[in-house]
Amino acid sequence: MSLPLNIDLQQVFLHMFNFVILTGGMYFLLYKPVKDFMDKRKAYYAGLEQESREKMTQANLLKEEYEGKMAQADREISQRRADAAKEMELSRERSLAQAKKQAQDILDEARSRGEQEKEKIISKARGEIADLAAEAAEKILYSSASEAFDGFLDSAEGSVNHE
Repeated sequence: MSLPLNIDLQQVFLHMFNFVILTGGMYFLLYKPVKDFMDKRKAYYAGLEQESREKMTQANLLKEEYEGKMAQADREISQRRADAAKEMELSRERSLAQAKKQAQDILDEARSRGEQEKEKIISKARGEIADLAAEAAEKILYSSASEAFDGFLDSAEGSVNHE
């Protein structure tokens, strides 16, 4: 059986059979393993992407928690600073009041000592004035007595001389 153009059907069927065997073999030997490899690779990278998303979500949650804790710490620090400032102000006021009291005590003691010194000085001055007055009176009396005695002597001499 001869076909036009010199085509042999047996050869065509054999080539088609070889092509089917080659295609089947290539499918099982190359296409399927490569496709499986590509699917595994795709699944691996999808898993990595999912894992990275989960880690990113956890990181964002941790970041929010950290920021919340930092805000809380900032509030606590501000509160403690305010408390410390109040305490420092109270301490300063107590120290100032204590210093004023000590200054007043020192002034009172100085006034008391000044009064005592004044009394001593006045008492001493009175004693010195009394001594000076006594000396002055003594001198006056002595000079008066001396003048009177001299006058007496002069008059007694004058009477003795006149006799």
